[in-house]
Parts: sequence; C-alpha cells; structure tokens
Amino acid sequence: MNRYHQGTERRTASCVYLDYAATTPVAPEVAEAMSRCLGLEGLFGNAASRPHRFGVEAKAAVEAAREQVAQLVAADPAEIVWTSGATESINLAIKGAACGARGRGRHIVTSSMEHKAVLDSCARLAREGFEVTLVDPHTDGTVTWQSIERVLRRDTILVSLMHVNNEIGTITDVAAVGRLARERGVVFHVDASQSAARLPLDVREIRADLVSLSGHKMYGPKGVGALYVRSSCPSPLEPQMHGGDQEQGLRSGTLATHQVVGMGKAAELACERLDEDAEATAALDRRLRVLLEEIPCSFLNGNQGVRVPGILSAGFASIDSEALLVALRDEVAISSGSACTSARVEPSHVLTALRLSEEAVACSVRFSLGRSTTVEEVDFAVARLRETIADLRQLSSSWTEVGTSGRQPERHAQEQRWVTA
Repeated sequence: MNRYHQGTERRTASCVYLDYAATTPVAPEVAEAMSRCLGLEGLFGNAASRPHRFGVEAKAAVEAAREQVAQLVAADPAEIVWTSGATESINLAIKGAACGARGRGRHIVTSSMEHKAVLDSCARLAREGFEVTLVDPHTDGTVTWQSIERVLRRDTILVSLMHVNNEIGTITDVAAVGRLARERGVVFHVDASQSAARLPLDVREIRADLVSLSGHKMYGPKGVGALYVRSSCPSPLEPQMHGGDQEQGLRSGTLATHQVVGMGKAAELACERLDEDAEATAALDRRLRVLLEEIPCSFLNGNQGVRVPGILSAGFASIDSEALLVALRDEVAISSGSACTSARVEPSHVLTALRLSEEAVACSVRFSLGRSTTVEEVDFAVARLRETIADLRQLSSSWTEVGTSGRQPERHAQEQRWVTA
C-alpha cells in the first residue's frame, strides 16, 4: 500500500514503524501456519497426548518446527528446547548452568550492557552466593575476547554475552570468546535474540554451549522462544520449572503448538531470506545514517564498523529523547532505549555502560529497520525528525549556546566507570 501522496513526503496512512528491534510483525506465512493449529479441524491437540491421532499430529508439527529452528542455527534438532521466549531461555541458561556447575565453582562473567534478563538473572545468582564479574564494553560499544580473558579465573563456570546489542547494534566476536571458553571448560551462553534473523549463525562455529532465541524478533509470534543446549555441554542444566517431563525434563509445561509452529515457520523464512533481507536492510541503513548525520549537532553511538545493519543509535544535542518520542508518536515509531520500571523512566543502561555523559544518554534514540521498511518511510521519518528537533530546540534554553557555537554535547562522562572483579 502506498503510504504517501504522489510527489510529496507527507504520510497518508499508518505511523511509520522503525522499532523492529523491539518486536517484529508476524509474517503472513507464519500467521497462516499458526491458524492451522487452533480449530477442531486443525492441529489443536496436546503434543504430549498419546497415542490418539490429535496428539500424534501435534507432536509431529512440534518436531517439524524444532527441525526448522535447528536449521537456522546449524544445530541438531534434539538440542533445541522450547520456551516461552528469550527471557525464559536466558533464565534457564544462566540459572540452570550455574546451579548445575556450582560444584566446580561459583564465578560468572558477563558484560554490563547485556539485556536485563541476563543482568537480573546474574544479580539473583549473586544474592545466592555466586560471584559475578561485569565487564564494561569499550566506549565504542564492543566487548573483546581479551576483556573476557582478563577476568577469567580457575573457578569461572559460565560466560554469557549477547551476539548483537539490542540498542546500538554492535556485534560481539562470540566465536573468539567461544574458543576461549571451550579451552577453559567454561560454559558459554550466547543471547542471539537480535542476531538470529540478521546474521548467519552456526552454533558449532561459535563454540556455544547455550544459545537463546526469540520468536517475535524474527517475524514469529510473541510468547515463544527456544534454547539451544549443546549435547555435550560441560555442565548439566538444572531445570527452573517443574511439573512434567516435557522438553527432556528441562522445561515443564504443555507446549503451545500454534506458537511453536509459528516460530518454526519464521525460522524457515529467516533461513530462506537471510541474504535478501541483509542486503535490503544494509542499503536502507546506509541511507538512514547519511540522513541522520546531516542533522546539525547529531552523533552516532557505538562502533559503526562492527554494527549489524538495521539497529542504529543516534543522539541530538539539546534534545530530550522522551520529548522527541512523544512529539513523533503518531507519525514515527522509534525508541529511546530506556526501561520503564515502576512508572519511572531510567537512563539506558547500555549507553551508560559506554560511559556516555548524562547529556548524551538523555538525547539519544534508537532506530531499527525491518523486512517491510521502505526508502520512502526512512525519508519521511528523518524529515519529520529533523522538523521536530528544530521545533524542540527552539524551546530549549541550552540550544542557543550549542547551536550558535556548533558545539557537540559532551559525549563521555569525565570519570571512567569500569566494573571489575
């Protein structure tokens, strides 16, 4: 559908969506596959019910989806465990691995710019007697294997890192970290929520023991995820949910057949479209970056040379990101990267981990592109962004100084903040 008037940049229909890192729309093929698992004439049965036909057919559909997800990450289907989403996968991976290996040690390593599911799981384990080392990224948003190696100890049992950062898009060389962990006999968990549908991912090549995946980040449904568990993982996982023997005893509960089938179909499409999607997104990403850099007193966050196309964080001097989002909310959907906890907006912990100044964090927003994004949408979004920024700056008491002198905001905090053991 054409969203724009002929020859103009004005939008005529729905708001332009540039928040694909938050969630993706369900692909039509996925919705169709899911619909066949809901009604009496479909595969509505309980996959754990045997031996009647309804349970057998549902079980077959679940196993077919398992194979589709396994193919996406080059794993064996028997190594894929269904969960309710990446958050549960992360909790099972981190808590399960730590509890399963506590006889060998109690030291865990992760970074300070991980997803909150990782950080909160590690914080919980710290309260239970484990010791957690948070490694800060470099100021360009990268975490290197050398940074991880420096903090490893004889009693280290687990390293957990994200493949692609969800706010700034920087890519971690998980293969290098995986080699290091494998040499030390340390369990290595990779959060691949943002990378699985954007980058080639081979669990054998990166030497991961555990990999968490999310359905709704790859044009599948919400409420379903998966955890890759290497068959020869150094430590057994301790289940975090109890009440049945489903999923090899690692995750109890009746499987939602329609959601599992949906994620399987989404994984299949991601495999088929990986190169096509990557090429299209890279072209749009280049256009977006050029247009954003043309906005006066703007800056980009993170190392642009090791960033996945489609996730971009930018800041604009003398702009409050929340005010910008509110002003654009009916026309352009973007994110500040902030987390709302107890009705209080907190600064992005990712940008704070990069040791950006409070000013730089407060004026930064995230753009994330997807399969349905068009050139027209990018152009319209940046045009409205530029206009709105200009309007907000006219209301800003700090803009006169910055605008007339051309001074960029102080990018980094004066005091370096490193979190070490």
